[in-house]
Amino acid sequence: MSPFELHPDRFFDSDTVIRAYAREIFDNIKSLPIISPHGHVDPGIFVDNKPFENPSQLFITPDHYLFRMLYSQGIPMEALGIPSINGTKVEKDPRKIWKLFADNYYLFLGTPSGIWLNHEFSVVFGIKEKLNGVNADKIYDEINEKLNSPEYLPRRLFEKFKIEVLSTTDASTDSLDNHKKIKESGWNGRVIPCFRPDAVTDLSNSSWKSNIELLGRVCGYEISSFKKYVQALEERRSFFKNLGCTSTDHGVFSPYTHELSISEAEKIFQKGLKGESNNEDAELFTAHMLMEMARMSIEDGLVMQIHPGSYRNHNPVIFANYGTDKGADIPMHAEFTFNLKELLNKYGNHPDFTAIVFTLDESTYSRELAPLAGHYPAMKLGPSWWFHDSIEGMTRFRQMVTETAGFYNTVGFNDDTRAFVSIPARHDLARRIDSNFLAGLVARHIISIDEAIKIAEDLTYNLVKKTYKL
Repeated sequence: MSPFELHPDRFFDSDTVIRAYAREIFDNIKSLPIISPHGHVDPGIFVDNKPFENPSQLFITPDHYLFRMLYSQGIPMEALGIPSINGTKVEKDPRKIWKLFADNYYLFLGTPSGIWLNHEFSVVFGIKEKLNGVNADKIYDEINEKLNSPEYLPRRLFEKFKIEVLSTTDASTDSLDNHKKIKESGWNGRVIPCFRPDAVTDLSNSSWKSNIELLGRVCGYEISSFKKYVQALEERRSFFKNLGCTSTDHGVFSPYTHELSISEAEKIFQKGLKGESNNEDAELFTAHMLMEMARMSIEDGLVMQIHPGSYRNHNPVIFANYGTDKGADIPMHAEFTFNLKELLNKYGNHPDFTAIVFTLDESTYSRELAPLAGHYPAMKLGPSWWFHDSIEGMTRFRQMVTETAGFYNTVGFNDDTRAFVSIPARHDLARRIDSNFLAGLVARHIISIDEAIKIAEDLTYNLVKKTYKL
């Protein structure tokens, strides 16, 4: 078996001139601290600071990128130990789950998941062989032994990864107890919350009314009017901000924005409380709440993130058995020029407002998003995201937006991950792809090597820190 080693020039262009420039650029940014402003890591792991349970729980269970690929090849979710929500019995033996994963590791060849996993195994855990069905037990034992050593406790890995700040994503009703405990512990790791109000702003959510009732209990009063509802959201934003929050996050079906009158908003809100709202009501209410959230951002300074265009839970069988975030979300067509017009016309010129817009619809990059961000001071472009967080996806993003929006209307990179140990792998890939893109510009004498190095430093560290107010 050939040694498992990552090539130092991986992902760089085969052209020797470009590759040499890419190497020089990357050498200047590879050791910069990691800023992770948008993610889904459970903050509780830093409270307990206990060893991760086992390799299967660490790598497979939390990562929908992995089990969606395995499921697509006919491997049942229960065989992978994915927890069910309806009592379906699932595999409990982590070694069996790992062996199944190892037998099918070849499925990830050429994919971002495969690239991240190779980095995690080689760099984070020092594994010297590529995982397969034959060496599955050996590698499981090697990783498991390391997981039970002090060097691989969550807080130590946080420091080893050189993470300067890690933002989680939290429901508007969350107590943020784990964030409080982290702050009270005296540990220097900076883990901050992000305000995600979708559960109480999306009327189409079947749990919306119960979520409003929960919001009322959290705030200490009944929410029986739209005015009280807005008050509650403002109070929760303030609570989040006091615990270090710098941003909000809105995973909307559509980027449609539209301001209702107070009476119109109240009417729809009351219909929602009575269970009488329809799809049109839900669309209008979300559109209005995006406007409200923009207004609140100007007042409290929280940066607004908008990421539309995902058809959530496309597979009803998986949703019914396993719930949300199980790899069945599918990208959709999105339109931004008309849908964001009201929000940008009202708030896009305001010096105290920042809206970071993400998309899963790459066709909008050069046609809509780059021109909008290249004009409105408040709008910035989020990085290539989710399905496009990849070698070609990140390259296409830079190719399609740079000439119109430049580099400085983008916000660097975020990893958007639940899989904690994948964070350095994802940032390494992003840094290499940006280095390679900039190297191509240097090779064609569009920018100088000194300019490329400065841009790379800004894309890696300075822009994300500035835009997210970190």
